Amino acid sequence: MKNILNAPFVREMCETTANMYRLGWDERNGGNISYLLDEGEVAAYLDVRKVLREIPTGFDAKPLAGKYFIVTGTGKYFKNVEKDPETNLGVIRIKEDGTTAQLLWGYRDGGRFTSELPAHLMSHMARLSVDPENRVVMHTHPTHTLAMNYVHELDEKKFTHTLWEMCTECIVVFPDGIGVLPWMLCGTNAIGEATAEKMKEFRLVVWGMHGIYGAGRTMDETFGLIETVEKAAQIYMLTAHLPRKNTIRDGEMKSLADLFGVKCREDFLDL
Repeated sequence: MKNILNAPFVREMCETTANMYRLGWDERNGGNISYLLDEGEVAAYLDVRKVLREIPTGFDAKPLAGKYFIVTGTGKYFKNVEKDPETNLGVIRIKEDGTTAQLLWGYRDGGRFTSELPAHLMSHMARLSVDPENRVVMHTHPTHTLAMNYVHELDEKKFTHTLWEMCTECIVVFPDGIGVLPWMLCGTNAIGEATAEKMKEFRLVVWGMHGIYGAGRTMDETFGLIETVEKAAQIYMLTAHLPRKNTIRDGEMKSLADLFGVKCREDFLDL
């Protein structure tokens, strides 16, 4: 059996968490990632019949029964994942009852998955109903996106439109726009349910005064979505107090979407 520390899905988690910490998005134990895996890719590195322990999830995820995930741990710092993945990450399988996670590897110090696992599982179910290839859910606290929450209306159309204006690539990268939630108590099923409802429509959901959730087919795609939002938010924060002399007009944004063959939220444009 191959060494799991060399598994592509472990390496991706290590590299991505290190990059997110380096960028200042995930201070202390902020942020969490869950990555849906195929049984075959897990079985190449682990005996899937060997369950180390069972951990209640606090949520009924029966539609995901039998599914495998690698998930960041609760209370763990992203800066430590790369040097000690077995303590800071875990590979779990959702048991048939839907409310139990079977630990197959990781959380070596007796830890457990992120407290926001229910929100992740709800988002996975929502995204899989839209795109069966969706595999990654990522939550992080990008600095400029968070700062923008305090000075911009938390309205989906207005928030999306402002970001689309900031960079030519934005409407091409996230043509479906950005869902927005008001501040809510984190780590609860209520915020998970609200996020999942938004995830049926958007791949990106802002948690007001907290951070952002992103979903995608690959780690790169999901990271890239959030990275593009953060760049646009940074440009907004650098220019919001200055007189606006130039902008990308709505008709030009629509032309961009048409050129790149993406279907944008035309109801978020004033055409």
